[in-house]
Amino acid sequence: MTAGTILVVEDDTSVTKLYVQFLEPEYTVLTAETAQAGIDTLLGEHDSDDDPSTTAVDAVLLDRRLPDAPGEEVLDFIEEQGFDCRVAMVTGVEPDFDIVDMGFDLYIVKPVTRSELLEAVETLFVRSEYGGLLREAASLASKRALLESEKSDAELEASDEYTTLLDRMSELDDELLDLAGSLSSDDYRVMFRDLGNA
Repeated sequence: MTAGTILVVEDDTSVTKLYVQFLEPEYTVLTAETAQAGIDTLLGEHDSDDDPSTTAVDAVLLDRRLPDAPGEEVLDFIEEQGFDCRVAMVTGVEPDFDIVDMGFDLYIVKPVTRSELLEAVETLFVRSEYGGLLREAASLASKRALLESEKSDAELEASDEYTTLLDRMSELDDELLDLAGSLSSDDYRVMFRDLGNA
C-alpha cells in the first residue's frame, strides 16, 4: 500500500524519471509535462467522487519553467480551486522576493538528491495534517529561511515583501500561542516538528 499520491509537473523527462525512481513504490506518482497537463490531471483527480478508483493528489512537485506557462499558474489554480494538496516548487530558478506571495509549502532549487526529495515529500505530508493556520506558519517560515539564506541583510532590509512576510509571521505568533494553549505536549511536538527546520 502506498503512502499517498504525488503529481510531478516537470517538462524534463529525465528529471521526471529520476523523481519517479526516487518516490516509487512508496508513493503513487502521476506525471505531467506542461502546466495545462498538470491542471488537467488535478481536474481528473478532483472528479474522483464519480470514480471511486481514482486517487486524489496529496502533494505536487512543481517546476516553475514549463513550456506552455509558468508553474505559478498551476499553483494559482490549486489555490483558487481549493485543492487539498501541498505543493513544493522544485526548480532551477533561484528564489527572489516574488516568492513571498506564492502559495507553495516548500521551495527547492535543483539539482535535488534522493534524500532531499524524500525529505521534502515527508515534510509536505506532515504539513497536510496541519490546519490552515499551521500550514501558513510553516510556509512563511520556509520562505523566510530561504530568503535569509539567499539574500544579503541589506537586500532583506530594503524589501517590502520581506517586511510584509515578517509582519504576518508576527501576527501568526499570537494566534499560534492561543492555539498552543489548547494542545497537549505530544500534539505540539508533532504539529511543530518541522517549523524549526523550515
